[in-house]
Amino acid sequence: MKDDEDIKRERRALATRAKMLAHRFRRSTAPVKITLFRAFCTTFYTCALWTSYTQRSLSDLRIQYNNAFRALLRLPRWCSASGMFADARVDGFQAIMRARCAAALRRLRGSRNSLLAIIADRLDSQLLVHWTRVHSVVATYTQLA
Repeated sequence: MKDDEDIKRERRALATRAKMLAHRFRRSTAPVKITLFRAFCTTFYTCALWTSYTQRSLSDLRIQYNNAFRALLRLPRWCSASGMFADARVDGFQAIMRARCAAALRRLRGSRNSLLAIIADRLDSQLLVHWTRVHSVVATYTQLA
């Protein structure tokens, strides 16, 4: 019952989409490439439901996300990930993960379905524990950087 396989599937899908974009739109302008990247490479379907995974698998996905952006914009591999995303005004990997988790929790809590409301309101819920961890780990990481 690990989510590592789903994360690996998402990583492969991201690599495929990014490679296709980089190839088909290699002569396009940077704003067009950035718009395409936002549309096709920031989805991470079901990521808000990932609760049982290794840090390695999530780190591999983050690295793939960063490298996909670099390849699309033809940036050098050694350029700063946070700098390139800030310059392009694109959310970094951790920002996307936080936004997806927050949106899923908001939808659960706003649902009229009583079962979903119970899951969202339980403090010992696996999803709530995970979402809290996502936000606190990122906050701690940001403070250390």
